[in-house]
Amino acid sequence: MILRLARIVWVITRFRLDTLLPLARLPWWLRALFTVSPLRLVPIGERSRGERLRLALESLGPIFVKFGQMLSTRRDLLPEDIADELQRLQDQVPPFPGHQAMALVEEALAMSLEDAFASFEPEPLASASVAQVHAARLHSGEAVVVKVIRPGIERVMRQDMALMYRLASVLARIPEARRLRPVEVVRDYEGTLFDELDLTKEAANTSQLKRNFKGSPLLYVPAIHWELTHRRVMVQERIYGVPVADSAALIAQGTDLKKLAERGVEIFFTQVFRDNFFHADMHPGNIFVSYEHPHDPQYIAIDCGIVGSLTREDQDYLARNLLAFFHQDYYEVAALHIESGWVGEETRANEFAAAIRTVCEPILEKPLKDISFGQVLLGLFQTARRFNMEVQPQLVLLQKTLLNIEGLGRQLYPDLDLWSTAKPYLERWMKERAGARGLLDSLKRQAPELTRHLPELPVLAHQALTRAEQEHRQRRRQVDAMGDISRQLARQGGRQRRLRLGLLMVVAALAWQPLSQWAAGQPWPVLVAAGLGVLLVAWH
Repeated sequence: MILRLARIVWVITRFRLDTLLPLARLPWWLRALFTVSPLRLVPIGERSRGERLRLALESLGPIFVKFGQMLSTRRDLLPEDIADELQRLQDQVPPFPGHQAMALVEEALAMSLEDAFASFEPEPLASASVAQVHAARLHSGEAVVVKVIRPGIERVMRQDMALMYRLASVLARIPEARRLRPVEVVRDYEGTLFDELDLTKEAANTSQLKRNFKGSPLLYVPAIHWELTHRRVMVQERIYGVPVADSAALIAQGTDLKKLAERGVEIFFTQVFRDNFFHADMHPGNIFVSYEHPHDPQYIAIDCGIVGSLTREDQDYLARNLLAFFHQDYYEVAALHIESGWVGEETRANEFAAAIRTVCEPILEKPLKDISFGQVLLGLFQTARRFNMEVQPQLVLLQKTLLNIEGLGRQLYPDLDLWSTAKPYLERWMKERAGARGLLDSLKRQAPELTRHLPELPVLAHQALTRAEQEHRQRRRQVDAMGDISRQLARQGGRQRRLRLGLLMVVAALAWQPLSQWAAGQPWPVLVAAGLGVLLVAWH
């Protein structure tokens, strides 16, 4: 770990990434530290700042490359030159040698390339952070692509994850950062990241997504060749399309960009709410547009290594929140947060609603080009800090996908009104979920379980009634016993009071003669005080 940390520091120094920091916004002590830093002795060189950042991320490995991929979609948050360079991380990561890829394929499939393929191209079609892709052709004549995991990548990823865990543990000790649940977020990210190293999981995800959109004009997913798929190698149908980030090519073929952007939003909400199975790595390198029917454009999705799903409770919560946002019902948003446990029960809904209104009101009823979700998230995090709201790790993938969707929408059609596009879909989904169709679907899902338990219902009903009767009798016995105890205590209390009074009378009778002689010689105030004392003792 120490060696890996030393390498990270060396890469930062080598590419002078300190020059990317906005020094004017840093605290004075950090500005002073950078002013006297030995980093300033290292020459910057002739490379642009965007190229230096891209090369540094490539040098540090897949986790950092993926971070750069996500940043590349946020052109509203980055300068143009940096965004252009980071976009090259989508599918232009330096490849590993073709002969090494060929040896890995033969080892994984336990057969020669000649037996598996009619032809295999040593030069990769594309190279990404975790794997690279080669063109090939089956003996049947079908064109396919072969995806191969990078050699030795797992070791580097484990080193980086160990550093991230160490950093998360440090952050977890800081009260302001603890609510972000950094260790749980890193653990969730680790699971999804290492799932990408098993291509059989990606193949299964691809098959599921293809089945969900079978025959759909919105999205096409390539077919998997399972007989040639292994943990380290995957073979799938080759697709032909325009990269979604190539706006010039899309315009040149007459693509309806408005419809394309709207369909992107519809695909996202369909995956999240209808199928509860969404592609969670929707950066531009994984999305293409079919050459066919540019006026009725169809997306093509590849690289389904990272997918997400929600519980039914999360689905309902998310849909109700979004609809409340669309209707500008901030009190409902606040109440849903409290009901779900995201903020404490002691939170006042009206105060939380006012804080949310301040953040969200400026973004509604505006075109996408005028909305910065980055600024909105920043404002919501500030609100969260005030109300101690915690980050939910199970929704991190969804949040990441939403950021990718926004970046994609900005590139395709900046005037897209995300709200008006999504609102009818959500309203229709909620109506179906809560209406007669939703009830019927629920009964269909539960029919096998109900059928299995149906013969047992008379016995279960008899047992339930028997238990209820036994509990009723037990409660009656307990009530009767408590009544007997109360009456016994009352009788004992009366006997004790009579005993104390009798003893007092006996003592008074025995002491009457000496007391009368003593009282004859006392003034009247002493006699009054003594009489009051006797009365108090007798009353007690």
